[in-house]
Amino acid sequence: MLAVIPARGGSKGLLDKNILPLLGHPLIAYSIRAAQLTKQITRVVVNTDSEKIAAIAREYGAEVPFLRPAELAGDFSTDLEVFQHALAWHRDQENYNPDLVVQLRPTSPVRFVNHISQCIDLLQNNLEADSLRVVTPSPNTPFKMWWVDELNQPMRPLLELPGVAEPFNMPRQKLPQTYWQVGTLDVFRPQLVLEQNSMSGKRIMPFVIDSQFAVDIDDMNSFEKAGQVISSHDCVKW
Repeated sequence: MLAVIPARGGSKGLLDKNILPLLGHPLIAYSIRAAQLTKQITRVVVNTDSEKIAAIAREYGAEVPFLRPAELAGDFSTDLEVFQHALAWHRDQENYNPDLVVQLRPTSPVRFVNHISQCIDLLQNNLEADSLRVVTPSPNTPFKMWWVDELNQPMRPLLELPGVAEPFNMPRQKLPQTYWQVGTLDVFRPQLVLEQNSMSGKRIMPFVIDSQFAVDIDDMNSFEKAGQVISSHDCVKW
């Protein structure tokens, strides 16, 4: 089973974000360690366009069999483009076709090994499912959100609720619980990427985590929060 850690060199919010030192180790090291400690994962590959990141990844025990092409490392490059290239490279250059792929984003370092194993087992044991994503309860209900097309025109509710005429006027406690996807990890079948042009397919399994562990780093505040959570819990760490 293949774990891929995508880590491009460019970062607008935090310079060199993927290799910033967190509790004494570069941020990317936490994703490498999480993959190494997960029994089902047999290969740990860092996908990067940066020689600097590649050198650090190898130092921590990950493979970097190739550098990502520059055209797939821009601000608007998609996961699908990156994984189509990566999986095709492994297939064509190594004749390697993993049964499942685990994506571990460096910017979501708060993880528990047993959670990763459970996610893999859930998808392996559910042959009808295409993929799995980690989610957490939404901090705000989308049933009270709106589309605003023009500031001088009436707005439209974002969501409708069958059987309820005006969900936006309902008490929050009476509205359905919704979930927000976070970057902790994704597990998916590679044929989705190579044959169906999708990172997820249509049948996506959920794995729910507590909101305190849903830390996606995009600024210094979230970077510091990740360090605090990792320090105070039995998360993957060095």
